[in-house]
Amino acid sequence: MTETTGTATGTFKIAGWDEQPWAEAEGAPKLTQARVTAAYRGDLEGEGTAGLLLLYHGTDATYGGYERVAGTLSGRPGSFVLRLDGGFEQGAARTTWTVEEGTGTGELAGLRGAGGYVAAEGEAEVAFELRWSLPASSG
Repeated sequence: MTETTGTATGTFKIAGWDEQPWAEAEGAPKLTQARVTAAYRGDLEGEGTAGLLLLYHGTDATYGGYERVAGTLSGRPGSFVLRLDGGFEQGAARTTWTVEEGTGTGELAGLRGAGGYVAAEGEAEVAFELRWSLPASSG
């Protein structure tokens, strides 16, 4: 089967961050959950809503979760879910994305891909990259 492939680049801004304690225990590292919304611009245009679990080690943290992104990818409308894995240390958040198979809708049905970003603390706009592929019949 022939595929259509591409690399989407652009930027995103955090539109909302609501982080709350989760499963606290005295003397244990801080564990929180966060609902995060983001606005994407560039080859990926749209809005993302993520749920994250964060484990803090002092001022550093590791995290994982899922984000539903709705909008257009290289002009193709639809939505998809990203699995997020990352960590925050030395003043930067490093996140790896993987498109969860079977989550693409609209013209993004069958979407596969991976990418991510590095965000410096306090950075207002963050550059991202998503390497993607779609079955030829999807666009």
